[in-house]
Amino acid sequence: MARRKRIGSSARFSRLWEEPPRRFNPRAMETVTSQGSAGPRAGLRTALWYQRCDRLSGAVLGITVVFAPWAFGGTPPWAIWTLNGAGYLLGLLLIVKWLIRGITGFQPVRWDTRNSDDARSARWDRAWVCSMAALTVLILLYCGVAAWNARAEYDPDLGVFHYRDYIRWLPHSYDASRSWQMFATAVALACYFWAARDWLLGKTMADRRDLHRDGAADRPGLLLPQRFRILLGLLSINGALLATEAVAQRLSGTDKLLWLVRPRLNAIPEAQLGPFNYRSNGAQYLNLVWPVTLGLWWRLHRMRSLRSAAPDRRPARWKRRAHHLLLPAAGWMAATSVFSLSRGGAVVALGSMLALTGVFWTAWRERRAWVRLSFLAFLALFGALGLWLGGEQLGKRFEEFDLGLVQRETMYQTARQIASDYPWYGTGPGTLGPVFQLYRKGTEEYWPAQLHNDWLEIRVTWGRIGMALLLLAFGLAAGRVFLPGGVPTSWRLPWVFWIALGGCLLHARWDFPLQVYSLQHLTMVYCAALACLSHRRWAI
Repeated sequence: MARRKRIGSSARFSRLWEEPPRRFNPRAMETVTSQGSAGPRAGLRTALWYQRCDRLSGAVLGITVVFAPWAFGGTPPWAIWTLNGAGYLLGLLLIVKWLIRGITGFQPVRWDTRNSDDARSARWDRAWVCSMAALTVLILLYCGVAAWNARAEYDPDLGVFHYRDYIRWLPHSYDASRSWQMFATAVALACYFWAARDWLLGKTMADRRDLHRDGAADRPGLLLPQRFRILLGLLSINGALLATEAVAQRLSGTDKLLWLVRPRLNAIPEAQLGPFNYRSNGAQYLNLVWPVTLGLWWRLHRMRSLRSAAPDRRPARWKRRAHHLLLPAAGWMAATSVFSLSRGGAVVALGSMLALTGVFWTAWRERRAWVRLSFLAFLALFGALGLWLGGEQLGKRFEEFDLGLVQRETMYQTARQIASDYPWYGTGPGTLGPVFQLYRKGTEEYWPAQLHNDWLEIRVTWGRIGMALLLLAFGLAAGRVFLPGGVPTSWRLPWVFWIALGGCLLHARWDFPLQVYSLQHLTMVYCAALACLSHRRWAI
């Protein structure tokens, strides 16, 4: 007893780390069990350090998901550098987790953990990871080499190019500073993708408990992992709040974003939407969120209905029905997209409604007719709400569609000429603005900062080679669901992601959603989520 008093608290604390506890410690056992099996040099300290890095990664990811749209869409320089810094932090945490797993042999419990009998899934997963990692490195090298091997440096004050020597057969840029800025953003977005995928693949204690409830382990695709529920739920709540603020701001008649800042461009209420100074970008952000919110509602409804069937596991009534709040949230976001007065946003919202109707109509083919008709009436109700709020003004904008299309077609013709002159490497990532002035037919021709056609702008600035790398990486991430391994899911959940991303790519034909950081960030998060999923024919 005397000896126990002489030992200080710090000594007892250090001894706890260096030798296993002599008595049974439930908390320590729960920690190790929740994190996975220990290798030859791994122990409780390794598990706790890994858990801290993993939790910090989830916290940073969640904060950026909420922060990006409210930081005026992530368009101001301070917002871009803040989001880039968060991306670098996620990348650093990911490297630390990789080092812990590689050096100590610590194996956390994950959804992509393979048994020795499942060699086929392990081979496919390893091939996909290697291919995606190689494409990521190639894209970053392509952008970095173009910035390093710059053909010129643009002086915005004088409006002139300062040319310099370069290696002709390597990727090059006509504005080194803009290409370096694009490279910094590309590195951060790559960190977001890989860190989000690594975090989403972690299997929590709640997931392991749920797998043993109601035979979920024997029915792949029944369970939606807890981290997916957290991330998608956070996105849904944030999107509903953003839609509410956007409508309130529009109805108040203020020309200040968030009632705080008057933007230099589009300083009229009808051209803005919430924190976005361009209504089309705000509408496209909501069109990315609300289809996934419907998918989250479907998975939660399916899980709750099967769990409620077991009398001994029946939750409280409010818990059984709380997920139904996602339905009006998704409808409200869709209605706000129509109310935004963005022609592209309204078309994408209505098109997504039709596509989701087809998905759920097919999914509920064995249900009664009134269930499918109710879902159709639900989407029609919120579509009509958006048209009632802004249908008259939206109709006037569609009447002026030809006039706006003529102006944009003039820009497209100039951009196609640039693309034909620089077909393979382009003019360099981020260099549209400086180069476009050299091709204008006169000072009266509009000089755009963005081309209002992301497909053509990427082709102009990244060239055929860079655009092929970007499309191949996107297709590999979106198509991961067709390979074995990962989180088993039904075909409906990938479809809602594809519909949301497909609407964004369609909108990019006539606007520039892929040039806005908040939309780029959300696209990377969606690609990371798709890269975790695996379709099984027997999934529910």
